[in-house]
Amino acid sequence: MSDAPLQPALSRLLDHSAIAVQALRAGRSLTDALAEVPAAMRPGVQALTFTAVRQLGAVTVALKTLAGRPPPPRVEALLCVALALLWPAERPAYAPHTVVDQAVAAVRRRTPAAASFVNAVLRRFLREREARVAEALCTPVATWNHPAWWIAQLQQDWPVHWQALLAAANAHPPMTLRVNRRRLSGAVYVQRLAEAGRAARLLDDPAFGGQAVVLAQPCPVEALPGFAEGEVSVQDASAQRAALLLHGAGFVPGARVLDACAAPGGKTAHLLELADLDLLALDSDARRLDRVNETLRRLRLRAELKCADAAQPDAWWDGRPFDAILLDAPCSASGIVRRHPDIRWLRRAADLPALAALQARLLDGLWPLLKPGGRLLYATCSVFKCEGQAQIDAFLQRHGAAAAALDPASPGHLLTVPDNRADVAAGEVLHDGFYLALLLKT
Repeated sequence: MSDAPLQPALSRLLDHSAIAVQALRAGRSLTDALAEVPAAMRPGVQALTFTAVRQLGAVTVALKTLAGRPPPPRVEALLCVALALLWPAERPAYAPHTVVDQAVAAVRRRTPAAASFVNAVLRRFLREREARVAEALCTPVATWNHPAWWIAQLQQDWPVHWQALLAAANAHPPMTLRVNRRRLSGAVYVQRLAEAGRAARLLDDPAFGGQAVVLAQPCPVEALPGFAEGEVSVQDASAQRAALLLHGAGFVPGARVLDACAAPGGKTAHLLELADLDLLALDSDARRLDRVNETLRRLRLRAELKCADAAQPDAWWDGRPFDAILLDAPCSASGIVRRHPDIRWLRRAADLPALAALQARLLDGLWPLLKPGGRLLYATCSVFKCEGQAQIDAFLQRHGAAAAALDPASPGHLLTVPDNRADVAAGEVLHDGFYLALLLKT
């Protein structure tokens, strides 16, 4: 346990974290909420906020029994952040008395009348912590820190693996890099990192093409050797499989390829690192398309960029068929909640049918644009079957005469199952939850 330089800084961090948690509960993403935090405070606020959001199910359940009445939203959010810091942990970030003192100081800034209430709730939790934690953990929402509907959906989809999936979602993700094979090998880059004092290892699974590197400790991208020069990018191991699978299906030089939902551009760039392509990167959001352009400039790669809705090809397609299509479809993002813990609290069960309908519309709209003999790779960062296996099964029923999964027995790869079961047991989860299906147009 350590008390880093705190006073009065921790009270300010708690105050901004409470604002972010309150915004999340009002339906805003943490990305947007944290963008409004002063830059100098943002790293500290993000760390506290992520801690709170990862424990939000448990602390919300506990707070209902600790507070005799529902507190105002801002005060409730502050209590959630403070309770998350007081929740039992192997290495608490702050001493309990410091958390209580600084939480009271934080609430005095905006709601001074609630200071005694906050003090009483937190001190009661500390006195009764063992019993309160045990009581909260009798509920699945507190045990797994996910909404009840999410837990139920995983139990239905993955009756054997649902607990491993939830454990993986609560694990801290590693920082994984993709080394630009046009510039150097993954093994050489690991050596460069070692020379710079950063421990890392190469993923030796051939599925990752010898270019995936996992850092022992995350760091700012500015600290990565060669990042500004385009030698390396940050990309999860699962996401790296997409371009490799599509490339492995066979490209002729100059093949015409569509990246249908390209932003933020990681898979676009990876495809271009693997081969010289006539690539069209499409996205319906002009601001997100700017990020694709920035990524390609840094990596010194070229593609045609167009802002358009992939599901309406009549508005943008020039009539020339594609040799290959990558459809990284909009989805629930349920497979990347360890990196974006707010997603679990922002999503609703009703979102899934709407997303599945959009994915089907994209598949049906893009399929006619593919040459006979061409491949379409369907990808979602989701662990829900309605966005993965069930989506592709339905597509094959609609287009059975023209489509075939390259592996008929299992037309896709859900990398979280069974891979993450062993990873969780070992204390490390390398892969995000990803579904990939490679389809051949016969």
